[in-house]
Amino acid sequence: MSFSAEIPILTTARLRLRAPHLDDFSACMAMWTDPDVVRHLTGKPNTREEVWTRLLRFIGHWCALGYGYWVVEPIAEAAFIGVVGFGDFRRDMAPSLDGLPEMGWVLTRAAHGLGLATEAGHAALSWRDRVLPPGHTVCIIDAANTASFRVAAKLGFCPTGTSTYHGKETTILGRSAPG
Repeated sequence: MSFSAEIPILTTARLRLRAPHLDDFSACMAMWTDPDVVRHLTGKPNTREEVWTRLLRFIGHWCALGYGYWVVEPIAEAAFIGVVGFGDFRRDMAPSLDGLPEMGWVLTRAAHGLGLATEAGHAALSWRDRVLPPGHTVCIIDAANTASFRVAAKLGFCPTGTSTYHGKETTILGRSAPG
């Protein structure tokens, strides 16, 4: 089952951002169980159940909130290389981010260091600025994740504070939509 008719397809020079599908489960498993990928995210490889729940959450965001995560693929081939998008995760942290689109990006190890997270992020933010009401977008980044801080800066995010999330220091960053 797919909800792609309701989820826009975005394209860039090198990438296609498309709806997540249940068929993406195997590729998601490979990404979310890679210790190098999750080092600054969950800190440990995800279980099969956690990956399944995450995939359903990505699909469900679109149905419930009108925004969510896209699967990122190279235009040249239909190969899963990660996810990018927005969520409202109702995280147990202070300050609360509830009600704010929280941006995130996660790419497979083979896609790291190629500028693809920034390229996909620009496409997602351009869609956000055209479609969602003007306002603040946030992201959170583990204090040691220097690569994600570089991506966030290129996307226009600035640090706004810190918090503790799952026992780790986390930086909160914000970006205001034009308009």
